[in-house]
Amino acid sequence: MNIYSKKQRWKLFLFMAALVIIGFSLWYTNTLVHKIAKDERTKVKLWADAIQRKASLVKYTNDLFKKITNEERGQVELWAQGTRELANPDFNSGDVSFIFEVIKNNQTVPVILTDEKGKIISDRNLDSLKQNDSTYLRKQLAEMRAQHEPIEIAIANGQKNYLYYKDSKLFSQLKNVLDDLIKSFISEVAVNSASVPVIFTDSTKQNLVASGNIDSLKLKNKAFLAKTIGIMSSQHTPIEIDLGEQGKDYIFYQDSFILTQLKYYPYIQFLIIGLFLIIAYTLFSTSRSIEQNQVWVGMSKETAHQLGTPLSSLIAWVEYLKLKNLDDEMLLQVEQDIKRLETITERFSKIGSLPILQVENLVEVTEKAIEYIKTRTSKNVQFILLADHKTPVFAAINVPLFEWVIENLCKNAVDSMNGKGSITVAFDDQEKQVFIDITDTGKGIPKSNFKTVFEPGYTTKKRGWGLGLSLVKRIIENYHSGKIIVKHSEPDKGTTFRITLKK
Repeated sequence: MNIYSKKQRWKLFLFMAALVIIGFSLWYTNTLVHKIAKDERTKVKLWADAIQRKASLVKYTNDLFKKITNEERGQVELWAQGTRELANPDFNSGDVSFIFEVIKNNQTVPVILTDEKGKIISDRNLDSLKQNDSTYLRKQLAEMRAQHEPIEIAIANGQKNYLYYKDSKLFSQLKNVLDDLIKSFISEVAVNSASVPVIFTDSTKQNLVASGNIDSLKLKNKAFLAKTIGIMSSQHTPIEIDLGEQGKDYIFYQDSFILTQLKYYPYIQFLIIGLFLIIAYTLFSTSRSIEQNQVWVGMSKETAHQLGTPLSSLIAWVEYLKLKNLDDEMLLQVEQDIKRLETITERFSKIGSLPILQVENLVEVTEKAIEYIKTRTSKNVQFILLADHKTPVFAAINVPLFEWVIENLCKNAVDSMNGKGSITVAFDDQEKQVFIDITDTGKGIPKSNFKTVFEPGYTTKKRGWGLGLSLVKRIIENYHSGKIIVKHSEPDKGTTFRITLKK
């Protein structure tokens, strides 16, 4: 197993471990969120039930208050009827004890009897210490006129008296209690223990009575109020409050701010974890890439330096051998090999430094590189160059480095064919870029390894270092701003590499 396969397995293992950790974290968080949300909803439900019960109590108190009002009115009317009967000249005197009993039994409702001109004739259930105080009596009469319509009493000769009355002291106290109860009820709705946003409206569901846990300034905006009420109605059925004479009011409420946050917390957590992993992976990849660059540059510079010394010595020895009149053919071959070594040294020296790019004819440069490989390859390997020499294909390249790319791709192709097959190089000259397809008839590359083959250390050879295609990718992408990919591959049928260069 090569180092890259081990690394891939470790990556997969760590990825699965990360997924398990993230999955467990999200599951546990989600469980807690649901539990807290359930507790929140239970609290809100208890609050809503308590409000509903208190609303029933308010309604009952209001109904009771209405009954007392009706009873006091009836008591006054009965008292007035008795007075009317006694004042009637046609009254048949009989047992009048019942009428006197009715009049006598009014011990709570303050009343004042006046004539048609408003002159006070008599009074009952007023402050006994102030009965002779005309100012006090006139003030009480004014209060009675403001509260209730007088009861008309017809007397002899078409004359009329008027009976004025006001709420009894007990009734007034009960009314204050009811008002306090309603105010307390509204306050309890607005400032609720469940900490939920609440809107209290009148029967129209448009006019705001009170609110709680919502920005009161925003609620002054009718559109915002209507929108908020709509949202609340979709979450919970509004609580209907019957306050008697005041009509039906409505309480709208929605989930608390904390509960709303908890709903989205798992997703936010997942997003944060994902963002952290992406940043960590990016930093790790960048760091690794920088480290690889340093290794490549250091190795290349050192290789060029190491080759430089013996190469200079070989050049000197060739010049010396020429003086000895040795075989010219033999010296020619040695010189060619030395030039080759010089080219290799130049290539290594360019790794790590910005190469100079010049517009060249790709067909000629590629043909030259193929010719070099062809002379050092088995005759069972056929090289096919699909190009019209009359139509040059131009692009900005560094010739020594680009030749190195072609040579590496061709050497890999020869190795994958076991020294027998064909290698085809085709050009596609477009308006803004040039495509170069190099196709062999070798054993192919699995689709899962289309990207892996360019990684340092990846190799299928027993004695390979796995640096050839990695070097090719670096030269094309880093130094020529191009791109190289595995365009197509089938097992036992061959592989096509595509190089893309800008024109």
